[in-house]
Amino acid sequence: MDHNTQQSQSAIVIIGSGLAGFTVIREIRKLDKAIPITLITREPGYFYSKPMLSTALASKKEAKQLISTPQDGMASQLELTIMSEAEVSSIDADLQTVVTNKGTLSYSKLVMALGADQIRLALQGNAANEVLTVNDLEDYAKFREAIAGKKKIAILGAGLIGCEFANDLVLGSYEVDVIDLAPQALGRLLPKESAQELQNKLSDAGVRWHFGTTVQSIDRTGSHLQITLANGNTIESDVVLSAVGLRPRLELAKAAGLCTSMGIQVNRHLETSAKNIYSLGDCAEVEGLVLPYVMPIMQAARALAPTLLGQDTALSYPAMPVMVKTPALPTIVSPPAKDAIGSWKITPVEGGLEARFESADSKLLGFVLMGSATTQRGALTKELPVIL
Repeated sequence: MDHNTQQSQSAIVIIGSGLAGFTVIREIRKLDKAIPITLITREPGYFYSKPMLSTALASKKEAKQLISTPQDGMASQLELTIMSEAEVSSIDADLQTVVTNKGTLSYSKLVMALGADQIRLALQGNAANEVLTVNDLEDYAKFREAIAGKKKIAILGAGLIGCEFANDLVLGSYEVDVIDLAPQALGRLLPKESAQELQNKLSDAGVRWHFGTTVQSIDRTGSHLQITLANGNTIESDVVLSAVGLRPRLELAKAAGLCTSMGIQVNRHLETSAKNIYSLGDCAEVEGLVLPYVMPIMQAARALAPTLLGQDTALSYPAMPVMVKTPALPTIVSPPAKDAIGSWKITPVEGGLEARFESADSKLLGFVLMGSATTQRGALTKELPVIL
């Protein structure tokens, strides 16, 4: 073994310091205080809540105020070694080593909690490279710097992140345009009537929608950006934020010979196709499901920790409703499974909307609760089938 190879074979190595990586470590520490753990991360190794990035403006928080624990705090609190600002260049599944720009580590068990990248659209125009994405705290700090003293912000994408940012920015008194090829907001999560309700509330708050069209080009004219849409319309903006979706980070896994599809493929024990390598979070695909939300990460971490310590524990996913953080109309959605057969039943209630997706024999398979109807979350979640 060369002098650069650190630590004993018994160590657990985790790549990625997002919610998935840190939650697994917390769960391991509940069961075993002593096993050596090394965390490898590109980031400084602090802990922050990523979901708060899309609500920080309204809560009057700067990027650095979102850090809840600095690196040394995480290291001492969880008794781990943090290799920060480190790039992993390769994984050797046979030798059980991870090669980084800061040395080579051996592992007994490796966890890939690599997360996902923001999908970047290929755009035309001389300012196409000025489009920002927010995928971590450092991105967010750059975004806040870019919008300081500006007025108009265009958002590409009316999905979960796009809608949350749109609401947060109008609360910060920005003018916001949202552009999406879909005919409605949250196209993958909401039936048409629910989407309309959310759109109306966000329109009232000041959001302008541009559906059924895409961005053709983005050009700088003086201090402004001119966005030309495929439908011929133009929008003037100061900053463009892209939030069109996430793509699991697969390069390392592919290069190491692991099986991948939409994500890094894992079984119910979160094992990849290589012995002693596991994956969870936004990069992982569990039996065909890629669920980039907080609750699935918590479930996966709770199952993975005992498995890593030799007590095989199968992951199960209960129904896990997703919170859409849009104060204009608080929304909770538990989408029906892709292959679910049934229909939406929409009921307006005082101050909100309840939508139920039911099978032919009236079994509840999914729901959307908006406004005052969000109080039904607990009761309706109990009626839903498990996801896995």
